[in-house]
Amino acid sequence: MAEHQLRIDHAGAPRATIVVVPPLFEEANRMRRTLVLAMRALAADGFAAVLPDLPGQNESPVPLAEVDLDRWRDAFAEAVSGVDGPVIVASFRGGALIDHKANAEAWWRLAPVGGASLLRTLLRARVSADREAGIASSLQELQDQARTAPLLLAGNRLSPAMIAGLGASEAQAVGPLRSIGLGTDGIAGTPLWLRAEPGENAAMAQAIAADIAAWSKTCGIS
Repeated sequence: MAEHQLRIDHAGAPRATIVVVPPLFEEANRMRRTLVLAMRALAADGFAAVLPDLPGQNESPVPLAEVDLDRWRDAFAEAVSGVDGPVIVASFRGGALIDHKANAEAWWRLAPVGGASLLRTLLRARVSADREAGIASSLQELQDQARTAPLLLAGNRLSPAMIAGLGASEAQAVGPLRSIGLGTDGIAGTPLWLRAEPGENAAMAQAIAADIAAWSKTCGIS
């Protein structure tokens, strides 16, 4: 069964299709509204924009606890393979961990982060939540539990394979690639992925779309 895709099309033939890889886990929820605004801005500038669900995400019937990073990499590559015409992959934060198997003309990454860093953040949030609930836990205890059974982290039940994969994963080399950090090259604003609740930043969305469009021309897609 094919996973759901959010697709925003240009009125005519698109210059290229931007396939978006959002941040992973709860960071995706905090960024989604801004990403959709960026997709609309890209469509207004002549592109098609696609945000595919992967197994275990959003409307997927697959339980997240059955998924690992390799399955996400394969599923994303499959989603890109179904796109006609030139493709630019646009990855955000941990999305850069799963974008390299795709067959694309170019890649664009904003604030890529290693899997070990993401995992530490999730584990620390769990320890903090346990403390507030009067439960004693530690990073080491949680990591020990995660070796044999799914572990609930920030509302996500992650498999041992997912947690092990995160701990050892880094963004892979791809090319041509533009990789930028928040606060550079005109992409200003606070990191939405760190907010307690989902939000949106229209100015950031416009800046993201403009930077991707400029990068597409550098890559010969005009």
